[in-house]
Amino acid sequence: MTNVPQNNLNKFQDIFASADLSTYDPYDIWKTDPGVYVKDLFNKNKFVASIPALALSLADQFLNPTLRRVYTKQEYPIVRALAAQIALNRFLQTKEQQFLRVAEMHLKWLTDNRSVGYSGACWGLGFKWPAASGVIYDRNTPHATHTPYAVEAMHRYTEATKNQQFEETIRSCFAFLENDLYVMYEDDSMMATSYGPFKDRIVTNAVSYTMYMYAILKSYLPLRSGYIDQKIEKLYNFILTKQLPDGSWLYVPDDENSFIDCFHTCFIIKNIIKTSKTVNLNRWKPLVERAYTFLCDKFYDPKSGLYKRFAKANKLSLTKFDLYDNAEMLNITNMMGDYERNKKLGIAVTEHFVRNNGIYSVRDFLGINRNVNTLRWAVMPYLYAISTIE
Repeated sequence: MTNVPQNNLNKFQDIFASADLSTYDPYDIWKTDPGVYVKDLFNKNKFVASIPALALSLADQFLNPTLRRVYTKQEYPIVRALAAQIALNRFLQTKEQQFLRVAEMHLKWLTDNRSVGYSGACWGLGFKWPAASGVIYDRNTPHATHTPYAVEAMHRYTEATKNQQFEETIRSCFAFLENDLYVMYEDDSMMATSYGPFKDRIVTNAVSYTMYMYAILKSYLPLRSGYIDQKIEKLYNFILTKQLPDGSWLYVPDDENSFIDCFHTCFIIKNIIKTSKTVNLNRWKPLVERAYTFLCDKFYDPKSGLYKRFAKANKLSLTKFDLYDNAEMLNITNMMGDYERNKKLGIAVTEHFVRNNGIYSVRDFLGINRNVNTLRWAVMPYLYAISTIE
């Protein structure tokens, strides 16, 4: 294996080990009042909003250094959860106690910064987000896609240390799944749950995260084991049924106007693989192999050695390559045991996204790197991915 990932992890250790993980973000422009308004309008009418959306995108793209002076850094739960897992990976690799202290620091932050007003512990995006037509999440809204990161980090800490301080928080997440997420579709064999805590929308990767979260909770709720198995089976059957013949999934299933992108496809694959370690999933290996083949065939760019954003796009993008896609591909190639592809991608990511003391999140259509050290998107997912490579 190459030493490039390990060198980068050592080089940027101060990022994940810091007590302050507040960060600028590629979404900063869309968190402003004009950004929220235009994003919401775009979700309702792309034709009407296309010009103001493009104007804001171009302003953020080309005036980024100036705009950073008016944006405000903030903390994100997913950043803390991934930083905790990176520290845990480093502890398991080195046995150095300092990394356990770092992980515990981030997990305590998560317990103190949960979404409030819900049945159990849960976490969300951390800012107001117009996600779809008629669907706007506020900064306190928890999500099926974010809560599992915190739960997994606490679970892995508990397994590594046998320290039970986070067990009650983990168990309480069951109430969030049962009482706050909604069943959007269910029949005798499958079901799909909501993205957030109301009847919002069915999103394929969100269903896979809910499935994986139930799998984590199974060992903490032995009296509910059979019930949890049934939930997982029905959620998995939904994912299995919605896989397209080429191995892909639409972001929103059964919506011809939806998109197919790289990192959301990776999310589904990794959640299936992780869930399969706890529950016997029907035909999961051929399902994952079809999806992985699709990723490798449809997203790979041989000239750069990177993976592209979309196999099916539904809007204009100024981004040519995104670190998030490639970070998740690093994770998946490692999980699939495709070490040669993983090694080549690790070198390509370093070549295209890492500059001196900075990690960039985007390479735009002009070939210019943008968004340096934006932790949520996607420096921390990248550091996590390389921390899993031994």
